[in-house]
Amino acid sequence: MNRIKSLKITMVFLVFCIMISAGLLTWLCFLFLYSAGIFSIPVLAPIISQLIALFVSIVIGTSISAVASENILKPLNQLIKATKIVSTGDFSVRVKELSSRSEIADLLRNFNHMTEELGSIEMFRNDFINNFSHEFKTPIVSIRGFAKQLQNDNLEALKRKEYTDIIITESERLTNMSANILILTKFENQRIITDQTEYELDEQIRNCIILLENQWSRKNIEINLNLEAIKIFGNIEMLSHLWINLIENAIKNSKDNGNITIECHETLDDIAFKISNDGNGMDDNTLKHIFDKFYQGDRSHTSPGNGLGLSIVKRIVELVRGEIAVESKINQCTTFTVKLPKV
Repeated sequence: MNRIKSLKITMVFLVFCIMISAGLLTWLCFLFLYSAGIFSIPVLAPIISQLIALFVSIVIGTSISAVASENILKPLNQLIKATKIVSTGDFSVRVKELSSRSEIADLLRNFNHMTEELGSIEMFRNDFINNFSHEFKTPIVSIRGFAKQLQNDNLEALKRKEYTDIIITESERLTNMSANILILTKFENQRIITDQTEYELDEQIRNCIILLENQWSRKNIEINLNLEAIKIFGNIEMLSHLWINLIENAIKNSKDNGNITIECHETLDDIAFKISNDGNGMDDNTLKHIFDKFYQGDRSHTSPGNGLGLSIVKRIVELVRGEIAVESKINQCTTFTVKLPKV
């Protein structure tokens, strides 16, 4: 506030000094001409009147500049206050925008956009920490609790088996999560794809479906295939992770006795893979964060999964310089489309 005030005073004083300097310079010029005998007093009379008028204009001009500087510096003062608030970690602050197209108006609009993005990043960071903690803490607490129950010598055989099965399930959950974290970390640090070979893509997709048969048969899901015979040049292991995670995601979000449709065809420019499932669908907010690490549309975390599968999918698509898109309708269907470039 003090800096803005001093800047305002400096601007007004600078304008005043410039106008005074111009007036004094004019006066000195006429004084020199008078001393040189070029002008006489009668001739200087109207000039003196003009100098008086100039002095009055200086006063008026300085006053106008003071008012103008107030209007110019007010948005800057507002911006400085808002910046101090942002520095404390509060990203909800907004400044009043101007309707003009000036540089200051652009600055205010950009500031509001920046705080909005920072707020979104902060929210995502908090969600990430909460989800990460939940995904690791829950199975560990569960394993510890049931392991203590197993120490009871009087525990019934059925209960002992039930608790043992829970411990095995939670251990497998931790194992899968750790494996996914390692896979994602590996792909995130990878820049060049190695060990590429030509192979039959349609057969690879069929093998991935067979690998997940226990999951989709448990929910009595019907798999509809429309796969062209396609040969692709790529890393077999990497693309297997791509298809498995997409199919697992479709199974997880499908209704019992539902349908999953998988298509793959070749165009002039790329290879298109599409997988659709009928289920609950996703809203716009879920679609916005669907590829974020540990993000799950099911905020209760009752559904299987750890929120890493689609993050792996996204990173693999980026590595192969492909494209991925998702469309979803609430209570209807969700469709993922992956386009891989031809090598």
